[in-house]
Amino acid sequence: MRVTKYNTQLNEEKCCVLVKESSVNYCSDFSKFTEPYQIFRLMCDVFKHNKQTEEYLYLLCFATNGRLIGVFEISHGCANASLCNPREIFMKAMLCNATSIVLVHNHPSGESTPSKTDMSTAAKISEAAKLMGINFLDNMVIGNDYYSFREMNLLEL
Repeated sequence: MRVTKYNTQLNEEKCCVLVKESSVNYCSDFSKFTEPYQIFRLMCDVFKHNKQTEEYLYLLCFATNGRLIGVFEISHGCANASLCNPREIFMKAMLCNATSIVLVHNHPSGESTPSKTDMSTAAKISEAAKLMGINFLDNMVIGNDYYSFREMNLLEL
């Protein structure tokens, strides 16, 4: 399976376009990411998300058939915070024609329990996703292990 990381840039007309940043072959036993554990493994294996010293927020975009079509680094913060704005998330999701998204961020402390800010951010993104017609499949926090809002029934699907 090919995992492609994208970025966005302004073209000559000052319009936002997708730019391929990197692409790697990811050998796994699954062709689609249907379970939070699979996303946890991907983020640790490919992006070393569990070993970062600062918080990183990633967006995973999926096609209608569940195939991963793109990964974006949304923000890179400090040891205990990272900025998140729905505008940047949904702009990127729409540019790659995603029908579903998953947000994943890490806690450098190793503790995967979400903070109050994580909970309120997930609620805000969930509401925006409903308005945009994009399925917000999961919001995950990675530390030494992972916390999945979906597995804890904290997201309305």
